[in-house]
Amino acid sequence: MKNDETPQLESSPLRETNRSLPIALLRARETVMGPMREMLAGSPVTEQKWRVLRVLRESGAQDQNSIAKRACLLLPSLTRILRVMEADGLISRLEDPADRRRSIVSIEPAGTAILEEHGKHAAALVADLREQFGDEKMEQLLDLLEELQAINSKP
Repeated sequence: MKNDETPQLESSPLRETNRSLPIALLRARETVMGPMREMLAGSPVTEQKWRVLRVLRESGAQDQNSIAKRACLLLPSLTRILRVMEADGLISRLEDPADRRRSIVSIEPAGTAILEEHGKHAAALVADLREQFGDEKMEQLLDLLEELQAINSKP
């Protein structure tokens, strides 16, 4: 092959990357998360910690498995994140009285303060994206993504 030639996938079952669902989802994630990361750069939390705080504020105190699922984090990663968040005073963990092997995680006032401090900016970012993309298309996209997630959860 000459240096100026690009390899061709003549009989490859792979789609071109511009029509690959995994790559398209990653690109879309970056479109959404890029501005969020910029916003969080001025805060004491990462995007993972932000998701944990949002889950706790939205759903209340809960066990680590529930948080991991709702915040889209692997349990070992969440365990490390919670240790740091607890040391920073953003969350607290108490032993579950029904099962002493489990702990129940709650958001602390410092965690709530971070959500309040950056919440308007986060909402503005989402509103801007919704305005550019359109309400109807945004709702349709969210519905389709929920439907796609349900495929993997079927037995």
